Amino acid sequence: MAEEWRHGGFGLYVHWPFCEAKCPYCDFNSHVVSHVDQDRWARAMVSELRRYAQGTEGRVLGSIYFGGGTPSLMAPSTVDAILRASREQWAWANDIEITLEANPRSVEAEKFEGFARAGVNRVSLGVQALRPDDLRKLGRLHGVDEALKALEIARATFDRVSFDLIYGRQGQTLQDWESELREALDLAGDHLSLYQLTIEEGTAFWDRAQAGGLKGLPDEDLGADLYLATRDICGAAGFEAYEVSNYARPDAMSRHNLVYWRGGDYVGIGPGAHGRITLDGQRYATVAKRLPGAWIADAEGSSGEESRDILTPQDIWGEYLMMGLRLSEGLDIDRTRRIGGAWSDAMPLSDFEDLGLIWRTEDRFGATLRGRLVLNALVTELLAD
Repeated sequence: MAEEWRHGGFGLYVHWPFCEAKCPYCDFNSHVVSHVDQDRWARAMVSELRRYAQGTEGRVLGSIYFGGGTPSLMAPSTVDAILRASREQWAWANDIEITLEANPRSVEAEKFEGFARAGVNRVSLGVQALRPDDLRKLGRLHGVDEALKALEIARATFDRVSFDLIYGRQGQTLQDWESELREALDLAGDHLSLYQLTIEEGTAFWDRAQAGGLKGLPDEDLGADLYLATRDICGAAGFEAYEVSNYARPDAMSRHNLVYWRGGDYVGIGPGAHGRITLDGQRYATVAKRLPGAWIADAEGSSGEESRDILTPQDIWGEYLMMGLRLSEGLDIDRTRRIGGAWSDAMPLSDFEDLGLIWRTEDRFGATLRGRLVLNALVTELLAD
């Protein structure tokens, strides 16, 4: 158990919590402010990084991910400071993946060149829609032309480019989405993240829905049709559905997200960031203080960490199963038994095979296409005592 994280690798997640505006569907830890002291934030991020490096010496860092919020609002010098510090603390893999999320509105060629000089080699653009009315309904500040220009700049600057789209939007038909998705594939580099709109508690959309004001969302049948069409159209274009919401050309999967889904270790720094680290044979879940002001004040002192909880063997097993079933590659049976022990042996895999929800080979198992359509329920049943 002590070294199981090595099968998933080791990554660093950096959370930049600031945005130009709060999107109505967003439940991430993001905040709108008028000014950010970039130098102060760079120093605090580096300080936290160095604290987490204690105890993880000698590890090889395979991926770094700047998420948010809107990391493209960071100064290139801030990104550079964090990357330099990470290289001082850990060895970098020869093929390290360094991703930065970007809002099309905040894309500037000169700034992107600065990120690239600092070491960023992959960018993920929050395009979200290729239809003007839907961008407006989603609360996005950029237009379609601005998104297309951002994609052009990104592809001219970085080795790898991904972008996000949200489907299952208000009033969207299956035919509408199929047309938009084909347009997106014509623009795509090697990776797409395609998410079905979900209404999360605590968002503006949630409040609107509770008041009966969010009309035209798809029912379950249309939602399933949208998902199946997405897989089929992407597959025909050479983009494998390697994870429930992520599609990539061969060898272009998001290495950082694979750290999560394969049960690796990752350090999380920045307000509200989560992490999973194994120290002296014990795996911990870390959570940083959520409010930017509280986080930076404490990060400049002792630590920006809110909590560090020991994960029980059952916790580790549950996370591995929940994450691994999202992947088309599924889970390794031997590793599942090492982590899960009696819980693994008690899983009714044969029952779910008979229902067409699980596939199984001699050494692996995973969710079928039918199983992915009811994945949350499937995981709940497999984890039931």
